[in-house]
Amino acid sequence: MNPRDQHANGTGSTADSAAPPKRSDAERNRGRIIAAARTVFGRDGLNASMASVARETGVGIATLFRHFPNKEELVVAVFADRMEAYAQATAEALADPDPWNGFTGYIEEVCAMQAADRGFADILTMSFPGAQALEALRAQAYQCFLELIGRAKDSGQLRKDFTSRDLVLLLMANAGVLGATGDAAPDAWRRLVAWMIQSFQAPARGPLPDPPEDAALYEAMRRASHGVSSPETGKRR
Repeated sequence: MNPRDQHANGTGSTADSAAPPKRSDAERNRGRIIAAARTVFGRDGLNASMASVARETGVGIATLFRHFPNKEELVVAVFADRMEAYAQATAEALADPDPWNGFTGYIEEVCAMQAADRGFADILTMSFPGAQALEALRAQAYQCFLELIGRAKDSGQLRKDFTSRDLVLLLMANAGVLGATGDAAPDAWRRLVAWMIQSFQAPARGPLPDPPEDAALYEAMRRASHGVSSPETGKRR
C-alpha cells in the first residue's frame, strides 16, 4: 500500500505516526539483544544457549528469534567488530619495523583477545561459510599473517618449517586452556603462549611432524561451528 492509498482510506495519519516508534522500539530491542549476547558469549562461550541470551536481555525467546532467526546470525552481529579488530591487528603488526616483534606481538595480541572474550576465543577456531563479511575479514587477516611469516623467516628469527596452520593450532590450544582454567587460573594462557613463541624461534631444536592439511584443518573448524550454525541451536535448551 502506498501513501496515496493510506490517505484515501483515512488511515494515513495513524499509520505514519505509529510507524517510527515501532521501528525505534525494534532497533532498541536489537541493540539490547546484541549487548546481552556479547556479555553471555564473552562469559560462557558460544555454547551458551539462545534462551540464556533472552534472559540476559529481559525479552521472551520469541522476540529474540524475531530479530535473529538462528544463532549464527546473532553471533555474526555480536562479533563483527571483534573480527575487524582482529584483521586490523595484522596490519598494525606489519607496520612494525622489527619483523620478529611484529610477528610475536601479533600472536600475543590475538591470544589476549581470546582471553578477554570466551566467545571470540571460539570464533577464531571456527569457520562460518555462510557469514561472508566475517569470513572476508578472516581472509584479510590470513593474508597479512602470511606476510608476517615471510618477514620473520627472512629475518632469520622464525624457524623455516613454521606454517600458518601452526597459528590455528595455537589458537585452538589457547581456547582449550582458557576453557579449562577459567577464572581459577586466568593467566595460565600466558605461559602456554610464551612456550609456543619460544618454540617458533630459530634455530629449530629438531624436526616436527607434518602439519595437518589445510582442508583437514578447515573441516575441523567447520565442524566446530556446526552447533552454532544450526537454526535449532538454543531453542531446545
